[in-house]
Amino acid sequence: MSAIKGPAIFLAQFLSDQAPFNRLDTIAAWAADLGYKGIQVPTSDPAIFDLERAAESQEYCDEIMETCRKAGVEITELSTHLQGQLVAVHPAYDELFDNFAPEHLHGNPKARTEWAINQLKCAAKASQRLGLKAHATFSGALMWHLVYPWPQRPAGLVEQGFAELANRWLPILDAFDEAGVDVCYEIHPGEDIHDGATFERFLNAVDNHPRANILFDPSHYVLQQLDYLDFIDRYHDRIKMFHVKDAEFNPTGRSGVYGGYEDWVDRPGRFRSLGDGQVDFKGIFSKLTQYGFEGWAVLEWECCLKDSNQGAAEGAPFIASHIIQRATHAFDDFAGATSSDTRNRRILGLDE
Repeated sequence: MSAIKGPAIFLAQFLSDQAPFNRLDTIAAWAADLGYKGIQVPTSDPAIFDLERAAESQEYCDEIMETCRKAGVEITELSTHLQGQLVAVHPAYDELFDNFAPEHLHGNPKARTEWAINQLKCAAKASQRLGLKAHATFSGALMWHLVYPWPQRPAGLVEQGFAELANRWLPILDAFDEAGVDVCYEIHPGEDIHDGATFERFLNAVDNHPRANILFDPSHYVLQQLDYLDFIDRYHDRIKMFHVKDAEFNPTGRSGVYGGYEDWVDRPGRFRSLGDGQVDFKGIFSKLTQYGFEGWAVLEWECCLKDSNQGAAEGAPFIASHIIQRATHAFDDFAGATSSDTRNRRILGLDE
């Protein structure tokens, strides 16, 4: 029977200009030494992974896969979180999000958006060349500044916003469909797709596109006070990726969900290393197993207290201990009996 794959680790939070975190071969070997079987690879740094080259060259992709194989891991998915963010940016955020784009695009939102859309299309082709089936990204946001309805939103504004978001994403979704790869939006504050209701709005706007799917990360639901187990019950058919990330929410009379502009360590909602927060991972792994999720369990390490090396070292055994091997038979089969339609009718009292 199939089971959740893992453990794997998202490399984005670990990349640096210091060895072993500055080259794909060395960071892949580092991950394997910690017990990880897979790596989720960000595509914003060509020194680690050259996305445009991967989209064009099967030879390059074969070399990347061989590098990972020699290190003892495989690529689980590619990530375009930063580029996906730039598919849709409200002007209020232009200067902040310019940091996510090449310097020559700074101050040119139109060109930046075109670049981001092309990056996503490159990711579709690169994923196909690597034999991957899912891709991690953000939706971007045109409406995040409208998340709280004050002043009152004009009628039709939200619908128009999602129509524009869909207009930008539909060609990308079609490119991924052609490549045979699912686009998995990380449901995340700061994105127009930040909870179940907004995902439904987007799904409706893209006419239930089969490639519009979900990267499930319970940490963001804790910070929004959203029921992440019920979320799985509602949207399991669209959950194609899983970030294993912990969090906690401890509101006070001083600060709550909005956080009071405090630094991470002082916010009521904080990301924590695996096992240090409040997420019910036994419940999550049980739900995902129940619904037949066959993707990777990928550590995304973020913590306001613990060092990243300690978090990474603790993450692999934590994930491994939560992966459930699907039962091959019912636990009460030993008490079963042979059956037939005739016998069943007798048991039901239907035979005269």
